[in-house]
Amino acid sequence: MKSQLIKSELSLIKNKIIKTATHDFEFSALGFLVLGIFLTLGIILQSLSFGGIESIHIVYIILGTLIAGGIMAVVPAWRVIVELVILGWVALFVGLPLGYYRVFIILSAGFIISPVFQIAKEWEKGVVLRLGKFKWLKGPGIFMILPLLDSVIQFVDTRIKATDFRAETTLTKDTVPTNVDAIAFWMVWDAKRAVVEVENYTEAVILSSQAALRDAIGRHDLTELLSDRERLGSEIQAALDKKTNPWGITILSIEISDIIIPKELEDAMSKQAQAERERRSRVILGTAEVEIAEKFEKASEKYKDNPTALHLRAMNMIFEGLKKQGSIILLPSSAVESMSLGTVLGSEALRRTGGLGTAGGKESGADSGKASPA
Repeated sequence: MKSQLIKSELSLIKNKIIKTATHDFEFSALGFLVLGIFLTLGIILQSLSFGGIESIHIVYIILGTLIAGGIMAVVPAWRVIVELVILGWVALFVGLPLGYYRVFIILSAGFIISPVFQIAKEWEKGVVLRLGKFKWLKGPGIFMILPLLDSVIQFVDTRIKATDFRAETTLTKDTVPTNVDAIAFWMVWDAKRAVVEVENYTEAVILSSQAALRDAIGRHDLTELLSDRERLGSEIQAALDKKTNPWGITILSIEISDIIIPKELEDAMSKQAQAERERRSRVILGTAEVEIAEKFEKASEKYKDNPTALHLRAMNMIFEGLKKQGSIILLPSSAVESMSLGTVLGSEALRRTGGLGTAGGKESGADSGKASPA
């Protein structure tokens, strides 16, 4: 999340730089190609004319054209082109033979015509002004503008954008300081309004999102923020969409990505949750004890008037307890007598059911058998 916030801050700085810089068109590779064609035509025309052109002068002209083209790419403005053309003519009168005026005429035309051809990508719309007034939207694809009269002040990206923003140390309705991070998904549906109505629509969306997030935090308790993020995002999205629609911008959704609370409060909430889980476990255990007691009560009704069934149940319980080797069960003498476990037949029954175990049980059974006649 920190890296995303850093990218967002860098994007804002970039937008501010672009906003303050003059921008009349995009000088792309197509503009360099057109400029190169005019340069080649000028050199050929000058070479075919009387006197020709020297090789060293051709190198100077090509280098000067490349440097001027780089300046146009960095600062794409008609004012810069006019200044470069004037500078080129000054260089002609100062350092080059005046007979090269033909190449400079063609090269000057190339500087003015090369920005005429503009290219907008599939997801872009070019906002064109003529003499300072809005003329039309152009793109996607290649389109032409009038030199010195038209300006493509901005290419607007109409794709869905994801912008992260945050509200730092904002008090909730129950006065809990929180830091909330969120992501806004939005898009420009009217490029004209986004550019003409707002100075910097990206920065406006981010600042409006932060203000709406702070307002929503102040109207909700911390419990509501933690448990119902989707509803909070929907509220912020509705408020933002109402504000940005006149700008030609639609807020598609707001997602709350992280809510940070003070460490002390986090520990207290953790203890509270642990105590609540302990209370629930004790309630469940008590409920289970009540249900078990009710089952035993019903079972006692069955055994009350049926001593044989009670006797068999007791025998079964002893058998279950003696399944594991080495088990020891202590029984009252009355239970031993009532189930006849002290007699030879009782011991034999336990041996056969596995109660007395291995050979040792057999030997004791045999010994008991031998001792019985005596």
